[in-house]
Amino acid sequence: MEKEVVVSGIRPTGFLHLGNYFGAMRNYVRMQNDYHCYFFVANWHSLTTHPDTKELRSSVYRVIAENIACGLDPEKVALYVQSDIPEIAELYLYLNMLSYKGELEKTTTFKDKVRSQPDNVNAGLLTYPVLQAADIIIQRAVKVPVGKDQEQNLEMARNFAERFNYRYGDVFPMPYAFNYGNELIKIMGLDGNGKMSKSENQLSTLYLADDDETIRKKIMKAKTDQGPETPNSTKPDYIQNLFTLLSLVSKDDVVAKFEQDFNASSAGNTIIRYGDLKKQLAEDMIGFIRPIRERAAEIQADTQTMQKLIKMGAEKARSRASETLHIVRQSMNLNY
Repeated sequence: MEKEVVVSGIRPTGFLHLGNYFGAMRNYVRMQNDYHCYFFVANWHSLTTHPDTKELRSSVYRVIAENIACGLDPEKVALYVQSDIPEIAELYLYLNMLSYKGELEKTTTFKDKVRSQPDNVNAGLLTYPVLQAADIIIQRAVKVPVGKDQEQNLEMARNFAERFNYRYGDVFPMPYAFNYGNELIKIMGLDGNGKMSKSENQLSTLYLADDDETIRKKIMKAKTDQGPETPNSTKPDYIQNLFTLLSLVSKDDVVAKFEQDFNASSAGNTIIRYGDLKKQLAEDMIGFIRPIRERAAEIQADTQTMQKLIKMGAEKARSRASETLHIVRQSMNLNY
């Protein structure tokens, strides 16, 4: 049976963090054995908010190196840079003819960006969902791993694909959101406010490139409280987040010990020691992140290998993309 196609991209606009790993990258590693996977670094998308490209090359290299360090095998997947696939840009042009200003202005992501960067409301920002649709359907993907914040854009990708099919013939399959269900994990910032971020809230985010001492300092400053008022209390979000992190990187008996201490605690009888919990979490987190950081740095430092891997990924991605574009041109009667 032919494997289904999965597409996903990540913008090189900051350092990858623990939320990226447990929310996406860990599942990517799993997907590579079950699907035809096309994973790309979305450097064109990054230009809508980060037009200065002085650091872009190193950011692209870092994202690729970190993905490989986390377990992605470039031999099994197409791991590529978006701008190496010119077919995406051509399809983006055609899809723009099928998208409308009014619908693009209503998207949540566009309205959010208008508020956050009012002096840089560029056309690329407005047509971001169109380029995202081209990224997906150029590979004729049927599964797209996305979070809740991207579901609207994926719905628009289906709309554009349907419009194309209605006008020019049945070319594109419909892409749908995909994840491993209950295994999705939300990682909050260590300050208890929102999720970890690639470029914001840096002191409360654990990055895969953080050194040991930085990890230790960030975790020791994580938000806690005086402890539960009554036994078997419901944990506040910021406390639950510490236990979630503990469950991801520590041994089961360690997690069980702190769970028991929390459940046995009450006002005037605080058994749980958050300081001890954070010390344990810090050392276990260091043990988890250090191999990824060191492996990623090793890969990134080898420029020749990096360029070889990027070229290999581009060749894989362009092979299917060019097939798609050939079909697109035929369906639109653009072959002269």
